[in-house]
Amino acid sequence: MMDFSAIMKMKGAWDTFTGNHPKLMPFMQAVGREAIGDGTIIEVKVTSPDGREYNTNMKITQSDLDLFMQFRGMS
Repeated sequence: MMDFSAIMKMKGAWDTFTGNHPKLMPFMQAVGREAIGDGTIIEVKVTSPDGREYNTNMKITQSDLDLFMQFRGMS
């Protein structure tokens, strides 16, 4: 089990992250509410500082949705 100081440190880091990227959580919430379903395709593209690109995608399945619901139940 985590001690209180570790939890507070993580919360501080999360607050910094969300402050640095304020559009991310509203985007993720909207996508989760409105766009995720069986058959949804999620694409991710990462561009490194030197310009290299990394791309991937995944098709959401019902078992993925079931897992997401389990995570939601934990919060």
